[in-house]
Order: sequence, then structure tokens, then C-alpha cells
Amino acid sequence: MSLCDSGDLLPVEEAIERLLAQAPPPPPTEVIALTEALGRVTAEEVFSPIDLPGWSNSAMDGYALRAFDVPEQGGHLQVVGRIAAGHSSDVPLQPGQTVRIFTGAPLPPGADSVVPQERCRVYGQRIWCPPVRLGEHVRRRGEELQRGQRVMSAGKRLRAQEIGLLAAAGIPRVKVFRPLRVCLLSSGDELREPGESLAPGQIYNSNRYLVAALLRGWGVTVHDYGVMADALATSRDALLLASSECDLLLTTGGVSVGEEDHLKQAIQALGKIECWRLAIQPGKPLAFGQVAGKPWIGLPGNPTAALVTTLIVVRPFLLRAQGAERVLPVPISVPAAFEWVKPNKRRQYLRARLSPGSDGQLRAVLHPQQSSAMLVAACWADGLVIIEREQQVSKGAAVSFLPFTGFE
Repeated sequence: MSLCDSGDLLPVEEAIERLLAQAPPPPPTEVIALTEALGRVTAEEVFSPIDLPGWSNSAMDGYALRAFDVPEQGGHLQVVGRIAAGHSSDVPLQPGQTVRIFTGAPLPPGADSVVPQERCRVYGQRIWCPPVRLGEHVRRRGEELQRGQRVMSAGKRLRAQEIGLLAAAGIPRVKVFRPLRVCLLSSGDELREPGESLAPGQIYNSNRYLVAALLRGWGVTVHDYGVMADALATSRDALLLASSECDLLLTTGGVSVGEEDHLKQAIQALGKIECWRLAIQPGKPLAFGQVAGKPWIGLPGNPTAALVTTLIVVRPFLLRAQGAERVLPVPISVPAAFEWVKPNKRRQYLRARLSPGSDGQLRAVLHPQQSSAMLVAACWADGLVIIEREQQVSKGAAVSFLPFTGFE
């Protein structure tokens, strides 16, 4: 009997591990310009075609010189030239000489150090400067990267800083995996779109917009198939069409134990359900499986439950399916500004924000409303406090905190 049949709860970390083990191979690759590469995942290693910097240059506005020429008590040097950024000089420095130099400009031959201008006194074409350490304020050729050195590993999800480094190495294009195509379907006769009028018992479909926004932020191409009616044949037809057009299916709602939740029956008719009860709060009714050979994840219908399970469970799977190597968020440890005395059989993800205490140290403060059906607390929060199964927390004790910024 499987975990789904027995009713046992699957630990969160085991669910993620199982899901990652079933991640499909990454999509096909394409070569794109750096201007289009934000959030994309590298499909191969990238090596620098140049030394970076390409020459030894000044890290300061000041004077380039030979450190040996300056006595221990400081001394005078003759100014024999000027080098601005974008220019260079091939005239070697002679003993006792210096040149005016600006940040980023190449050092002239013979110079090995730079003294900042504010430390010098200028007397016409001569300066007095204090003692200088050899190599001071000099960016050495190849100090950041050497020609042939690896700039980027495969499986790296590109942020602004990685794109900047590739540009600095003179690399205009990069080979990446194409975006994952995810079909998003909502389940529930009670759902209506924002702007429509509501009849008794109907609600607006917040999950459709919430989950789609998360997916697009992770570089996913979202194909929105709208709302499936709570009928077996309708659900089966919609799932079959979606599986033929996308890499992965994601549904919201319809995975609980209600008699009107026909989604599970449709999934079983077209594929399989491997597990759908997790030891997580909010979000216990979360399902994994396949539809016509394509991976499928079923999210719970409550909005905050959908948010938390998408962040904690779905995101690692989506990133791995896009070829990314690092997929798990890294929590930070902060003191609790609250007490949690009621242990739970599920790992809890509580909406919280960081607030400085009287000593200036940041502490985790909980929102008073922790309902899985309400999003106000998530909007107020900076992230999620993790309360492990059967854990109690006293005020001031260390707790794990996952900033929302860590899920970008």
C-alpha cells in the first residue's frame, strides 16, 4: 500500500527528494544574447577568451610610480605625463618619475604601484607622496579572470551579476536551455475571474494569478488553460490536451478528499498519482504524478497553501527541470520574537517579517493570522519561519527563516 493509500504523511524533504529524482531532462538548448539571458540556465560551461583585466591598471585616481623610488619617510617625484581611462602610454618610467593616472587607466611600463591623489602634495610638475606599498591600488592583469578560465558552470541560473561578468569578459551570447513550458489549469466550479460578478458560493480565482506570477518570475513560459469544470470527462479532456502541448502540468485545487474533486480520477485515468499527502502546513493536499507521460503537480486550492507549496516544493522541481543545479533556498537563523508552544505533526511555514528589537538585532515576528485561505499575512510578511514537526519555540530561540527574496 502506498503512502497515498495509507493516509500517512510524507515528510517535506522526502517529497522534494522524490520529486527531484523524477525531474525530466532539461529542454532543448538555444544561443541567446546577454540582453535576453536574465533568469535563464546555462547549458554548457563558459570560458573566458581574455584576461580580465586585460592589463594592469589603476584602482584609484592618483599617481603611478615605482614603489622603490619613494623613501620610507616619503619623497618627491617628477610628474612626466598623464594617462586617462581609455588611453595608454608605452613610455617607460625612469627612476624618480611618476605620471598622473585615473581609475581604470593602464599603468605605464615600469610602474608597479599607485598612490591616491588625496595623499599627495602637488608642487607644479613635482609631487610629494608618502611611502607606498608595492602593488598598492593596482588591479593586476588577469587578477579577476585569466584567459581560458571557467567563467560560468553549466546549470547556472543567470542573475544580473553573472550577465555582467560575461559581458566584462567580452562574451556577447550564451547557450542556455529554452524556457520550460508549463500548463496551468484551475479546478473548481466556484471560480470566477476578477471583474466578473459573483453568485452565492462563488469566489475569485486568485490562485491562477498568484501561481502564474511565480512561474514567470522563475523563467517559465506559462500556458494558461483556465478553469476546468468539476466533471470527470471535462477534466480528462483538458489534461490530455495540455499534456500534448507542454513540458509539465500544474493544477490548482481538486486534490483534497471531497466527493466533487474529480481531478484525481482524471489523473489516474491518464497516468498515475504517486503521493498526495505531505507533512506540511499549509498545503497537505499536494499531489505528484504523471499525465500521458508528462510530469504533473497538483496544488491545494487555498491561496496561501498554494503559495507555500509552490515556493517550497514546486520551485525546486521546476528549476531542476530547466537544468539548474542549485535549486533549494537557503534559510537564515534569526531569534524568534514569539513563542510557539503547540507542537504540530506537520512542518509549518509561518508568515513572518524581520523587525529590529531594542538591541537593534533583527527578530522574526509572526503575523497574527496564519490561515491557509488568506493572503493578507503573506503580503505583510518578508518570508517564512520554519517550525519543524513536534517543535516548540521559546521567545529568543533561534528559528530558520526563508526570505521571500531567496525564492526569486
